[in-house]
Amino acid sequence: MLKKFFAAIVAAFMLMPALLLASTPPDEGMWLPMFIERLNYKDMKKQGLKLSPEEIYSVNNSSLKDAIVMLGGGFCTAEVVSNQGLLLTNHHCAYDAIQDHSSVEHDYLKNGFWAMNKDQELPNEGLTASFLVRMEDVSQKVLAKVSDDMSEEERKAKVEEISKQIEKEAQESERYEASVKGFFDGNEYYLFVYETFNDVRLVGAPPESIGKYGGDTDNWMWPRHTGDFAMFRIYTDKDGKPAEYSKDNVPYAPKKYLPVSLEGYNRGDYAMVMGFPGSTDRYLTSYGVDLAINETNPSRVKIRGERLRIMKERMDSDPAVRIQYASKYASLSNYWKYFIGQTRGLKRLDVLEKKKQLEKEFAAWVNADAKRKEKYGEALANIQKGYEELASLNKLNVYYNSAIFGGSEVFKLMSSFLELSFKEVKTEEDEKELQELVEKLKKDIVKHFEEYDPETDKRVLAAMLELFANEIDPAKHPQVYTQIQNDYKGDYSAFVEDIFASSMFASEDKLNEYMQSLDPEMIKSDIGMRTFFSFLQSYFGMVPVLKQVEENVNKGDRLFVAGLREMNPGKNYYPNANSTLRVTYGQVLDYFPGDAMFYAYYTTAEGILEKEDASNHEFIVPEKLKSLIQNKDYGRYAQDGILPVAFITNLDITGGNSGSPVINAEGELIGIAFDGNWEAMSGDIAFEPELQRCIAVDIRYVLFVIDKFAGAKHLVDEMTLVDSKRKKLKEYEEVISEKY
Repeated sequence: MLKKFFAAIVAAFMLMPALLLASTPPDEGMWLPMFIERLNYKDMKKQGLKLSPEEIYSVNNSSLKDAIVMLGGGFCTAEVVSNQGLLLTNHHCAYDAIQDHSSVEHDYLKNGFWAMNKDQELPNEGLTASFLVRMEDVSQKVLAKVSDDMSEEERKAKVEEISKQIEKEAQESERYEASVKGFFDGNEYYLFVYETFNDVRLVGAPPESIGKYGGDTDNWMWPRHTGDFAMFRIYTDKDGKPAEYSKDNVPYAPKKYLPVSLEGYNRGDYAMVMGFPGSTDRYLTSYGVDLAINETNPSRVKIRGERLRIMKERMDSDPAVRIQYASKYASLSNYWKYFIGQTRGLKRLDVLEKKKQLEKEFAAWVNADAKRKEKYGEALANIQKGYEELASLNKLNVYYNSAIFGGSEVFKLMSSFLELSFKEVKTEEDEKELQELVEKLKKDIVKHFEEYDPETDKRVLAAMLELFANEIDPAKHPQVYTQIQNDYKGDYSAFVEDIFASSMFASEDKLNEYMQSLDPEMIKSDIGMRTFFSFLQSYFGMVPVLKQVEENVNKGDRLFVAGLREMNPGKNYYPNANSTLRVTYGQVLDYFPGDAMFYAYYTTAEGILEKEDASNHEFIVPEKLKSLIQNKDYGRYAQDGILPVAFITNLDITGGNSGSPVINAEGELIGIAFDGNWEAMSGDIAFEPELQRCIAVDIRYVLFVIDKFAGAKHLVDEMTLVDSKRKKLKEYEEVISEKY
């Protein structure tokens, strides 16, 4: 067994210089699929790809893009794996849906959920699945009417005006959704046309003890043993068109679905991901990196840490609260740990100095030519000026957005009513818009109170008010703090108790009563809304400065990125992620995370039992799973008697890629991406090829859980399995002897 010789093999590896194990540095980047043939295909073929560019992205013919789904507007990715619209994604992407369907009596978070036929599949209001129909370069159209003498505000307004017109034309002519997005910090613009389906049903999900195995402890870490997957299905009307939920709807017949490989992989094998990465900031300058390290990230971590502490106390004390707050806690915890890791990575990899060196080289290149100096000379100066203006307000801005507006749930609810509180009705169109807004808010109210524990929110709000008071200069406190000191002697809990005792936003009945009358006096006199407005008015005082900061930095960034691309004409640059379809490619690959450390490229089912800890809820192994592993009852999903659980590649991913398919050289599904690794948490800002790894759950472990653990083999039978040329699992003895 692997575990018996890993220790000896790792010791042997440690004797070798790290450079010997390093593959050819991957072509980092999240590439737009329409440019693959021109920019990437030669390199992709060299690394092992066996598909043509047309098989990856085509407008006229079925291609891989037609099997890739933007889930819920971009928070995750999914892939179609059957001719009946069956989707695979991550468990953590389905977490909110699983929670919505759970109760103390039917705890699908704890016990899992499996639809044994299509009638048992569960609808999910508001969840969408979108396919990219096509993308188009519209840079010339968008930029035709902007000029260098425009202010950034004028430029932004003109870009938005033209973009909306392009979107309108695309939607009217093709009856699809359309979106124009900026790339390279406003130097290029592309139109994306989507077909969106609104009837997406939950099909299956393992229990948390599989789908979240390792919990917060293992989050962002390798090695992993997490079965992070779930299943949905898309439904359409009888004509195959998008439709709202109906019992008469039928399973979606896709243009393309991914075959599923049982053949395995080896170290160095080609792999790629297609998905919708959310956001990266690879062109961030040293000024932004410095602020993130020293102020922004530590503030976010402190605020989120306090909220997590309070939520955990309540969740541990009440099973109903645990279910209500499971998704909120998981999401908050994920980003709390992310910002800790990002700061650590930025420091460890000396990203600040690397950014400064690049800017030094850029400045030298600009100053060496009069025309370049005229065109790009103000780029870095504008950025520096913007961050200098931001310096005195950055921490305050973070605390407003993370602790106040984004902290308490009752404040978040109040923010959704701001538009209503200022709405004026003068025309029939105004009345129509008002009624649409009212209906939306009624749904928001139901959703809010379904997943809401007032006691938890009381404690969070009191803690956030106190934290804001302690961390922010008193001279910048909103007026409400004077009231708290004078009337409540600084007792934040007592003040919050009064808010929850009388504010209509703390009571579903009172809020519904208001929705019947829409009496403006009820909002004006509400103690909760008055408190919220006190913060809002104070925040608005910052807006002019923040707006000026944004203009300076945006203009500087746009010029800086344009100059970088001109400075290095032989380099292929990729744009930052922005929730549009991207392709990234590389290899299945191990790595050295630190001195005297080595991590293999896959984990096995035996590792699940090695981590088992019955006293820790994060490492509890279901008895049935334990028995299957102990008996090596893996069915057809083992490779040389071993069941791989997760594996790593050097693919370039970020948030939004969760649930993305990991695809082999033949275009077959080998895994589902679900995480990055701790050593490269700075990856959204700076890609580190020797360290950055994409963690994926092995598709064979997914199928094993569905079939052998859940007894839902009908779902496996629905897929197209490829098992004609199964690879031999290369053990590390062979890797060493063959390669070194």
